[in-house]
Amino acid sequence: MKTKTFSVMKFLKTGMFATALFSFMACSNETPNGGDGGDGGSELTGKVHFDIFMSVGEHGGMGRSENTIVKSVDSLTVNQPMIDIKGSGVELNPYTIELISKGKYYYQVPSKQTRFTKFQIINNRIEIVQEQPFVTNTYTERKYAHAWLDDNTLLIMAANGDGDKIIWTKLNAEDMTILSEGTLDLPLPKDAVVFTTSGILTYNQKVGKLYYFYYGKDKADRKGVPTSNFLTAVINPSDMKVEGTPVVNSLAGEMAGSSYGQLMQECVAYDEEGNLYLAAFTEEGDFDKGQLLRINKGESDFDASYNNIVNNEGKICTLQYLGNGKALIYSENASLYSQGAAYYMKYSIVDLKTGERTPLTYNGKEVGYSSGRFSQRSVVVDGKAYIGVNTETSTCIYIYDIATGTTEKGADIAQGYYFDVLRVVEN
Repeated sequence: MKTKTFSVMKFLKTGMFATALFSFMACSNETPNGGDGGDGGSELTGKVHFDIFMSVGEHGGMGRSENTIVKSVDSLTVNQPMIDIKGSGVELNPYTIELISKGKYYYQVPSKQTRFTKFQIINNRIEIVQEQPFVTNTYTERKYAHAWLDDNTLLIMAANGDGDKIIWTKLNAEDMTILSEGTLDLPLPKDAVVFTTSGILTYNQKVGKLYYFYYGKDKADRKGVPTSNFLTAVINPSDMKVEGTPVVNSLAGEMAGSSYGQLMQECVAYDEEGNLYLAAFTEEGDFDKGQLLRINKGESDFDASYNNIVNNEGKICTLQYLGNGKALIYSENASLYSQGAAYYMKYSIVDLKTGERTPLTYNGKEVGYSSGRFSQRSVVVDGKAYIGVNTETSTCIYIYDIATGTTEKGADIAQGYYFDVLRVVEN
């Protein structure tokens, strides 16, 4: 079913982007891909479109494939032709599939570049809006965390080149000028030689604090392993001072997405009260036990009494808040994964109060397992979750209505490619 060899440039020359669909008004969306992320930004306003990222030859993400095509469509409902990137879309290279998106724009450190870049994807073209060369702190593509402090202030953080310090840079997202930069006063964890590359950074708007989840490794290479469960540092965003002593959590080994800082996959969510939820996991033998942790509003450590997911099958790779006490997760079946199955990832709705996980269903049947562990094919906008699947038999969109809990079929997507990422972008 999958195409293994492909000339992207030849593909791009076979036709031009064309779409004449319809737009709709968006609301109730405070993070780039949906839900109330609490992350210091305003809601999407006005008309939006969807960008579909499909890779050729193999799944993208983690630097595995640079053959990624992005196609923009105005609608993901079922009443339109099949979405196909053949002869349309734009080649993403030298940009990577791990992106920061907000409003109309994308932000990134491109491959092998020494600058921050702000760009748009318009009319089958990548248009650079602003670029800002590094000044003091330097970053590498894919390997940094980020948080929005407000609509125009973007914070980037990562381990430095030696891995022994955490550096940060604040950018004015309007013109990409550097507002300030520095190094966190954060010691290496006990017995650690280096910090984890990116960690997970998030801004809790309701309490006005940054939360940084990180750990240390015992070696400065890929063979290094965490020296403890991950830690939580609470940071004052105004002066970037670490408050108190970072806490080693007692509930889970690692946070999801720790290498790529939510550049591709979302693993942090907030409910209406400002409680923070984090997807995490603990290695148990050959399996990763998926866990959902919570920090109650105003606290600095995880709630040990919180009722975790009671019937999960494996590692949680993405997490998005839907509202009404429900969250969408994309998680693996650890047993299928260990057996080398090609399709082992499933979308589910989680009741955050009871911890019950209900697999996504359509017409009374569970939607099948998808391929692509490192994928972010879901966005939440205008009271609906648009969920892309990449199952053995179909590649398409399902549309989950948050208020009613019902699911309808959306657009079909041509097979033969690897559907990796879905983004919602203001026009």
